[in-house]
Amino acid sequence: MNTDLHAAYLKAMGIQQWVARGVAGDAESVMRDTDRVEAPDWQSLEARVATCTRCVLHESRKRTVFGTGRRDADWLVIGEAPGAEEDRQGEPFVGRAGQLLTEMLLAIGLQRTDVYITNILKCRPPNNRNPLPEEVRCCHDYLRQQIMLVDPVLILGVGGVAAGNLLQTDTPVGRLRGRVHRYGEEGVPLVVTYHPSYLLRSPLEKRKVWDDLQLALRVYRERPDR
Repeated sequence: MNTDLHAAYLKAMGIQQWVARGVAGDAESVMRDTDRVEAPDWQSLEARVATCTRCVLHESRKRTVFGTGRRDADWLVIGEAPGAEEDRQGEPFVGRAGQLLTEMLLAIGLQRTDVYITNILKCRPPNNRNPLPEEVRCCHDYLRQQIMLVDPVLILGVGGVAAGNLLQTDTPVGRLRGRVHRYGEEGVPLVVTYHPSYLLRSPLEKRKVWDDLQLALRVYRERPDR
């Protein structure tokens, strides 16, 4: 990456270039997913999501928000739910928070097109409220099948809703970040960090996110098959 561009992305994250990488915590197995579903192909799965009426969110959505990016990516980024702009465009993380997510990825040398990005929910909750448990359950197998199809090396759980549902816990993000969790029977490494929308409200927390991203990058680089 061009060094000037890289410096600009780091500046947007509020990070000085000399900042050391964060220290990894011990790997922790938090959840063993017992769902056993056969992964369909991408086209049929996306078509199912586009016509889904499992919960009441289909009544208010403009578009479903399936996911975007490289479908065989090593990195899978999972957020919580679409917002107003995502609902209009049908793509996750396209508003101000999405721009910041792009800068976060660029700061560690990743293009947005290098990763796959999706959400816990595929439809926008009214007024951007948090997803209800029933809504999460209705979307769960869609997400699970996306994870199976991508087969990621690493999952980045962005925000409390995503982290809580992926790990089946109500532990706050601040206590989940800073160490490596494992997702599902496959034990995919999962690193938790704050949501970009939270950083827009609390920019001083960007340093913590930088540490989380450095942890994720180190886990990825030190994977056994490298």
